[in-house]
Amino acid sequence: MKKLVNFARPIFLLLLVLTVIVLAAVLKVTGTFLVPVTIAMFVSLVFEPLIVTLNTKFKIPWIAGIFIVLTLVIVSVWIIASLLLSSIRTIIDLYPRYEERFTVIYKTIAGLFALPYNAESTLFQNLWGQLSIRQTLRNFAFSLSNSLIVFFKDLLLVLLFAVFFLLDLRYLRQKLDFAFGDDSKGKAAIIITDIIQQVTRYMSVKFFISLLTGVLIFLGTFAVGMGFPILWGFLAFILNFIPNFGSILSGVLTSVFALVQFWPKPAPVVFVAVLMCAVNFILGNIIEPRVQGRHLGLSPFIIIVSLSFWGWLWGFTGLILAVPMMVILKIICENVSILHPAAVLMGNYTYTHELQKEQEAQPQSAESTTETEK
Repeated sequence: MKKLVNFARPIFLLLLVLTVIVLAAVLKVTGTFLVPVTIAMFVSLVFEPLIVTLNTKFKIPWIAGIFIVLTLVIVSVWIIASLLLSSIRTIIDLYPRYEERFTVIYKTIAGLFALPYNAESTLFQNLWGQLSIRQTLRNFAFSLSNSLIVFFKDLLLVLLFAVFFLLDLRYLRQKLDFAFGDDSKGKAAIIITDIIQQVTRYMSVKFFISLLTGVLIFLGTFAVGMGFPILWGFLAFILNFIPNFGSILSGVLTSVFALVQFWPKPAPVVFVAVLMCAVNFILGNIIEPRVQGRHLGLSPFIIIVSLSFWGWLWGFTGLILAVPMMVILKIICENVSILHPAAVLMGNYTYTHELQKEQEAQPQSAESTTETEK
């Protein structure tokens, strides 16, 4: 008698792959609508613990807490935007002076490495001719500026979505229990609650670590006398949401500007470079992992792939949202038995190693419980 083959698992995986492809296509097409909604949800999850604190400890009504938090956000955004626009205008006005210093630095480097230099051309014409990256830089600048313009243009819509999502968060647990109470003893409600709790923790910790990074960079560059410290602090704050590459890009841009401003004095340049490395290393590699815990640890390869995928999908905003979206996917895989191997593969080594320790400890605890009962 032939043994029956169970095709349920392969068929499920095939349908899952097809679903992912269709979902990616839908996200790409509907990005104009979904990006503000997604940002609003993540912003709400960042400020929800603060509203809960205002409600429980200070007895401030939930709606009043939402109004207070969003008012603070709007005022902060307005102040920072005004300071950033002022800094950008000043940089544009002082551009000829900075180009002269760039030219001096480039002449020195060109002399050391025997690079061609045309004195009749501008600095950037020499650089573009030497490195052949003019079109790439232009495309990147247009793409980044367009993404930022769209982001600020949709800010009002994001705040509107955030208000109604925060109003819904207050009774979300009760709604989930009522909606999925009989679904495998509330398994769906448990998954959704777990996603909200862990993503809220991730976004809150990431926001305040990024904010602390921006404040420290602002104070450090201000103390050394570097121009436009608010700009470098804001840049460090925003780019810190992009894992690994964001802090590197922020450090390079800030250090290059320090080199231009303080040339030929080496001490301030070294101070700024050390400041960027120290702040990003201590906060990003020591403090943040300890606060976040192992459950949100993602493989470096998965992080790079997710940055590429979400960056292609939603542009600059996708780079910021890439890791939270992968965290949600990982939590779902952890709570669905057939997808649990995918969660293990998505995790980093620390996550896998500690998970293995927990699995090895479970049989021992079960044996000790049995002996105690006897």
